[in-house]
Amino acid sequence: MKKIDLHIHTVSTISDKSFEFSLAKLKEYTEKLEIDCIAITNHNLFDLEQFNQISEALDITVLPGIEINLGKGHLLLISDSDELNDFSSKCRQVQSQITNNEECISVEKLKEIFPNLNKYLLIPHYGKKPTIESDVLNILQEFISTGEVTSIKKFKTYIKEDGKLVPVIFSDFRFYDKLEMFPIRQTYIDLDEISFKGLKSCLFDKKKVFLSKEEGNNFFQATDDGLKLSTGLNVILGERSSGKTYTLNKINKSFDNIKYIKQFSLVQNDEDKFKNLISIREDSVSESYLKEFKYVVEDITKVDKKQNELDFEKYVNSLLKFASENEQADAFSKAVLFSESNFIEKDLSILKELIKSVRYLIENSEYKEIINKHLSIKNLKMLIIELMNNYSKLEELNLKKRWLNDLISNIQNELRIRTARTSVENIEFYDLLLDYEKIKKFSQIVKILKNEKEIHSKEMRGFKIVANSKKYTGAGQLKKRSGKTISFKEAYDFYDEPYTYLTLLKNIALGETEYYKYFVKIEYEILNKYGVPASGGEYSEFNLLDEIDDALKHEMLLIDEPESSFDNLFLKNGVNELIKDISKEIPVVIVTHNNTVGASIQPDYIVYTQKKIVDGKSEYKIFSGYPSDKQLKNNLGETVDNYTTILNCLEAGKDAYNERRTKLYEILEN
Repeated sequence: MKKIDLHIHTVSTISDKSFEFSLAKLKEYTEKLEIDCIAITNHNLFDLEQFNQISEALDITVLPGIEINLGKGHLLLISDSDELNDFSSKCRQVQSQITNNEECISVEKLKEIFPNLNKYLLIPHYGKKPTIESDVLNILQEFISTGEVTSIKKFKTYIKEDGKLVPVIFSDFRFYDKLEMFPIRQTYIDLDEISFKGLKSCLFDKKKVFLSKEEGNNFFQATDDGLKLSTGLNVILGERSSGKTYTLNKINKSFDNIKYIKQFSLVQNDEDKFKNLISIREDSVSESYLKEFKYVVEDITKVDKKQNELDFEKYVNSLLKFASENEQADAFSKAVLFSESNFIEKDLSILKELIKSVRYLIENSEYKEIINKHLSIKNLKMLIIELMNNYSKLEELNLKKRWLNDLISNIQNELRIRTARTSVENIEFYDLLLDYEKIKKFSQIVKILKNEKEIHSKEMRGFKIVANSKKYTGAGQLKKRSGKTISFKEAYDFYDEPYTYLTLLKNIALGETEYYKYFVKIEYEILNKYGVPASGGEYSEFNLLDEIDDALKHEMLLIDEPESSFDNLFLKNGVNELIKDISKEIPVVIVTHNNTVGASIQPDYIVYTQKKIVDGKSEYKIFSGYPSDKQLKNNLGETVDNYTTILNCLEAGKDAYNERRTKLYEILEN
């Protein structure tokens, strides 16, 4: 079994934050973490001279590589070290094509520079940003078997799923002098001796790629000092001040996108936290529920009813005056174009969206098989051609109308200058009627929206989360919704007249994109198991459950001593089952002194932290093993008794446990 890291940066490029490479740190990294093979993969360049220096300094296999901006994603292209000059020459061509971080090369250009891609190891960003697009993967599929991911969670998912590339995790790291912690993102491959051919062979086979050396994909390295953890559920035990929280913090620093629930964090100002959580949920549900209504409000704000009425009044007055001045008619006012109306242009926005949608169906590769099952590409292409032809004809007609309208307008101006007769004001009756109908429909929509109803409901471990839509019942509620010291009284007096109410909202210091929030109130409630609003100690219980439930959006869950804030019955019935479920998807690490969490939860792996004073100095050690192991071991080969450790940490020792069992629990039972 060999440990590899094929994504290392040693040159500060336009795609990097500035850093000064340290060869000494890279050497320390490979030795401390016992890495067998690395690849140097700088952004869009290969430094041959530096590569030779690194190869000579390290006692492991060092491969030449480059990280290429390919389309919208990144691709690692790694070579054998037998043709360095040729590889360096090809990489210079890449470098000449990419002079800033926005530039990239195409697949065609990649094949032109590297005509024999079979010679190389190609590893795209897969479960990692910037991700190589699926279209590019399809074109290069004969050369690609492996994809780089960012987390244990994604590795576990992809290694099990058919049709996914072989997942690998690499450090993607820059090494500099003041570096304090080393990355622990590496991959193990089932290989006896490192060779480029052997490496490629392993990375084509999911059965030969692992997260850990001895336990395969059930374990991973958690810190740079050798701590190994299960990809499932881990419990960290230990006496007070023995390094448990220190270990948890170190794990937290070693990975990205971690959910870390710290000790006492959920009961400090638990009511404020609860109310803040409710507020966030209200905004989230409101945003989702009122999404379409938001577009309606944005459209209706463009309607100016008052201006429309003024325009209509001006038109009527000018028409009456024009009629009364009939005897003043002259050659100019008798001209047909003097009172001509403008041509109405065709709105092509729907047609444009339709063309865009059909093009998306044609170009989509991810669901091409399903699309082709129901719609042939030939018919889709014929459809888009006909739609585009139709668009061209209508757009041409619009251009002609626009040209004629401009011509008519210019002629009318000239005629009106030369006559004493009043001209009839131009007015678009269609637009007036459309605005009138919009206001009418807007009022109907708002009336329906104000009907009180449940719009969201979710059960969560004895709690029920309910969201209802309601009418605002006073200007004070509107003011509270805005969070500003402004008055809504004048606007609220017309709350039941939607368009007038909206025009008055426009006079208040609100953002135009916020108006829609003031028509209907979204009220969020958290109900307990009895169906009444949660309160008191239930705040922190819900906060914990909600935080844990949120963990699946992250790559790992860390919890520090939940028993410090909650009773055993809640932990057993409310928390343990949820944590077990989550540990099936992502690694979970819990620090505890409590048997309800530490033992009843039945962890997959146990970690024990120990502090000893040696020559007046604190010395920390970490032991680990399966719950069924008789001994827990550390990386020095030292052991502690598992049974004794668990009893000491969870039950205050064997004697205390036996005493409680015989003198308290058995007496109460009998």
